[in-house]
Amino acid sequence: MERSEALKAFYEIFGAEAEELFTAAGRINVIGEHVDYCGGKVFPAALNLRCNIYAKRNGENVVRIALRGIDGVIVLETDKLDSYKTLKYGNYQAGVAYFLQKSGTPIVGCDLFYDCTVPFGSGLSSSAAIEVATAVAFSEYAGVKYDKKELAVISQRAENEYAGVNCGIMDQFASAMGKKDHAVLLDCSTLDYEYVPLKLGEYCLVVANCNKPHNLVESKYNVRRHEVETALQAIKAVKPIEALSQLSVEEFLEVKYLLSGIIAKRAEHVVCECARVTAAVEALKKGDLVELGRLLNESHYSLRDLYEVTGKELDTLSALARKEKDCLGSRMIGAGFGGCTISIVKKTAVDGFIKRVGGAYYDAIGYRASFYETSIEDGVTVEKL
Repeated sequence: MERSEALKAFYEIFGAEAEELFTAAGRINVIGEHVDYCGGKVFPAALNLRCNIYAKRNGENVVRIALRGIDGVIVLETDKLDSYKTLKYGNYQAGVAYFLQKSGTPIVGCDLFYDCTVPFGSGLSSSAAIEVATAVAFSEYAGVKYDKKELAVISQRAENEYAGVNCGIMDQFASAMGKKDHAVLLDCSTLDYEYVPLKLGEYCLVVANCNKPHNLVESKYNVRRHEVETALQAIKAVKPIEALSQLSVEEFLEVKYLLSGIIAKRAEHVVCECARVTAAVEALKKGDLVELGRLLNESHYSLRDLYEVTGKELDTLSALARKEKDCLGSRMIGAGFGGCTISIVKKTAVDGFIKRVGGAYYDAIGYRASFYETSIEDGVTVEKL
C-alpha cells in the first residue's frame, strides 16, 4: 500500500489525520536456524519488508487498531490489557502493551493503522515486526527513554507468554536492532552482538516464498523445542552445560550415545548448525562466498534430514535453486513447515533464476512461488508525518 493510500485509509477509519509513522523490519536469517532457543549464535538481517504503523494519540484510555485487509476496528482498554489473549487479531499488540505497562511504561490511548508488507506465514517474521513496531509506538507516545534491545525482549515475552508461541529472541532482536547493509551476529544466550557487513559483491540474496502458509502455534515448532530440551537434560547428566549450543561438534559426538532416535537427530542439528554459523561468519569476513553458499546448503540438508522442518515445497524450491549455475547456495529460513528460502545468486542472473526456478516449482507443486526484491535496512524507524 502506498503511503498516500495508507493515510487515506487512516482518515476514513479514525476521522483524523495520522501524525506519526513507526516501522520495524521483517528479517532473514543468513544462517543459524532453530538454535536461538538453544542459546546459540544466529546471523539475521533486517529487511526492507516492514510493519508500518500510521498513528495518532486519541486522548482516550483505549487503543484502537485497524489492519490493512481486515474489516473492523479492534479496541483495547488500557486498564484491561490482560484480557485480550484470545483475539484472532490484535493479541500481539495487546501482549506488547501489557508487558510494557507491567514494566512501568504508561500506555497512552492512540489510534493505530497497520500496513504490514512482510508476508504473513512466510518465515520472514511478520509477528516480530508487528510487535517491535508496536513497542516503539507505545514507548514514543509514553515519552519514556527506551532501549531497543529491551523492546525486543518485551516483544518476545508478548509472543511467548501472551500469544502462546514459544519463539526464541532472534526475530524480535533483528527487527529492533537491524542495521543497513549489515547482518547481526547475535549470541542468543547473552544478547551480545556484532554487526558484520553483508558484502556479497556481484551476488545478492534472493528470497522466495513457497506460498504454503504455516502457523507456529499449530505447527510442530513447540514439539521441536521439547525434543531439544529432552536432549539437553540427558546430556546434563554427564556434562555441566546450560544449553546445547555450548557443545562443540567433537564434544557432542562423545555424549551422543546418551541419546537415541529423533532426540539424537534434533540435538545433532543444533550443535552442527551452531558450528556452521561461526564458519559462515568467518567465510563472509574473508569474502569467501563459495564457502558461505556451501554452508547454506549444509544447513538446509540438516534442517531437512535431522530437524525435519522443511517439507516438499521448501525442499523443491531450494533444490531447484541449487541446480542453477549462478546460485552459490540455498536454504530454508524461519521455523519451516512452509515459508521462504534464501539463495545467493549472481546479480546479473537474478531475472533468469526467478523465471526458471519459479516455472519449475509451479510444474512440480502446482502453484506459484513468490520472489521478493529485498535490501538490508535499519530495523526501526520513527517519522513525524
